[in-house]
Amino acid sequence: MPDTPDMTDTIPLRAWWAGWAPAAGAAVMATGILSIGLHLTGYEALSGIALVLASLAWVALASDFLGRLVGDREQWARRAGTPAGLDAVAATTVLGTRFSALGWRTLAEILLALSAVLWPVLLLSVLRRWRRRGTGEVFLVCVATQGLSVLGSAIAAEVGSDWLAHAAMALFWLGIALYVLSFAAFDPREVRKGAGDHWIAAGALGISALAGAGLVVAHDVNPYLWNDDDQGVLRATTGALLVLDLACYALLAVAEVVWPRPRYDVRRWSSVFPMGMSAVATLAVSAALDVFWLKGTGQVLLWIAVAAWLAAVAGTAFAFRSGVRADATGVRRHRA
Repeated sequence: MPDTPDMTDTIPLRAWWAGWAPAAGAAVMATGILSIGLHLTGYEALSGIALVLASLAWVALASDFLGRLVGDREQWARRAGTPAGLDAVAATTVLGTRFSALGWRTLAEILLALSAVLWPVLLLSVLRRWRRRGTGEVFLVCVATQGLSVLGSAIAAEVGSDWLAHAAMALFWLGIALYVLSFAAFDPREVRKGAGDHWIAAGALGISALAGAGLVVAHDVNPYLWNDDDQGVLRATTGALLVLDLACYALLAVAEVVWPRPRYDVRRWSSVFPMGMSAVATLAVSAALDVFWLKGTGQVLLWIAVAAWLAAVAGTAFAFRSGVRADATGVRRHRA
């Protein structure tokens, strides 16, 4: 009698997915931000490929999110109480921002609405269980909040919505406050021993700078949103955030050399996103603040992020292949 497919095929796939699912949100964010960066630098074909891959990963992420919500409410609540649960919000806003840049406003607005509904529920759940000495995941409270600001300001600039621009501004300042809270809870030893998610410390600064750049552009489109003094403060804050982001990026890059971590870990996807975000933030701030010499820096950082993305893909594929082989060996031994 032939082998039943669920024993030899679906079990390895399920086992691999169980190990990779926590990284799905980071993979969407990493691939989505690369799509935005490639768009900003004129590589539209590559940007389109990245967008398709990010969209497929988002569908897998959404399916896993709904599956846990419907089929295993306890597990869903347990993950929702950790900062990692906010990756669904952050991933959705990054994807929505790319759709907004394409002019697909309706789809971007749907993703903004979905994110806005999930964000307060998940954020409050995380803050109720907040603890000190956390991994880099603690910075996701900032990333998710600033992601809403980025997407909100992008849509506001396109449709001329004053209330949405002001909401994005409020989220921007709240995101900065949440970064301070996260930094106080972050265990600095993660810089030496972290498996990849410690890079979110830089990614949160990057997306904050990107949010600031989006608000600067929104004011340029509609100068009546807020006064010139507020715009000056916003420009200065945005520039300072980018400087902090690049300094944090450099520190973490040096830490990778001093304390190398050559073994693949699924949390490496949480390193790729901050690398891509730092590149996109540099490009966006360069344009928003008219600091054109930063564009070259952003382009260099973008290709470093592309290389990191390819390495993460290769590591994920190798881990999947190794897992399938190990499961197949186990099945043969069991039959023997």
